[in-house]
Amino acid sequence: MIPVPAPAGPGAFVHPALFYRDLDEYVTGVGGFVRAALAADEPVLVAVPGPRLEALRESLAVGGGSGITWTDMTELGRNPGRILAALQDFADRNPGRPARIVGEPIWPGRSPAEVLEATRHEALINTAFAGRPATVLCPYDVVGLAPAVVRDARRTHPTLMERGRDVPSPGYTGAPADLDRPLPEPGGSVARLAYTHGGLAEVREYAEGWGRRTGLTPARRGDLIMAISEAAANSLSHGGGKGTLRLWTVDGPAAGVVAEIHDDGRLADPLAGRRRPSLASAHGGRGLWMIHQLCDLVEVRATESGLTLRLHVATP
Repeated sequence: MIPVPAPAGPGAFVHPALFYRDLDEYVTGVGGFVRAALAADEPVLVAVPGPRLEALRESLAVGGGSGITWTDMTELGRNPGRILAALQDFADRNPGRPARIVGEPIWPGRSPAEVLEATRHEALINTAFAGRPATVLCPYDVVGLAPAVVRDARRTHPTLMERGRDVPSPGYTGAPADLDRPLPEPGGSVARLAYTHGGLAEVREYAEGWGRRTGLTPARRGDLIMAISEAAANSLSHGGGKGTLRLWTVDGPAAGVVAEIHDDGRLADPLAGRRRPSLASAHGGRGLWMIHQLCDLVEVRATESGLTLRLHVATP
């Protein structure tokens, strides 16, 4: 369950959604937000999909676009689990100053699984930035996105930006209720291995042998094996000392391989893996962090029946 923070006070964290219908509304709304930040001499990060990025660059260059950090969200946010750390890193690089961020983690063409994990990211922003002097503005294409996505944006954003002003979102709940809905069962052939203490080497060997029969390059196969190894090691250390690995391939536009690890573990910290762990941290989280860096998508389900991770790696 993702905690719901109290409303932000003056100078604290603000997380508005901006709904736009066309490029003109986009450039006007986002551009106005960025220009106001620049006028206040506040650091600005703009992380939006490539085509929108170029439109903003062109618009803001007219009025002076220096002082802006630009990032293509289709690269940064391909795995939504990587976005939060990047936003926090930007804020941390500017201590003592209010950070202004434009983050667009959901765009038309995202798969349903990516949209759900990006929605989870939006909910977790409220927890991760609570109490920090920062504003994260999130644009949503209300024409190109499904109505359910827009409805969830109202639930994950405490405020909405309308006519350049923040107004309370009447639909805000902190997070949609179905973020942990059951994962769909795979179609086709599924390889399966149950493992327990002392079986980590067997997990690696099994995954390596299976991976050689897929379309993964040696480098990407190595990423997958490393991610599986980290997940299985977490099962043995924190998930009841045992777990189950399932492997299958996916065809079509999202072609790739999927590894699923299920165990009896719990996810005590909903931000685990989504914020950069300290080397000196005694609370762990480094394994899940590494998994997010290695995979193109990580689906997380923490339920009463245990913890499930689905690791996606795309084929060329």
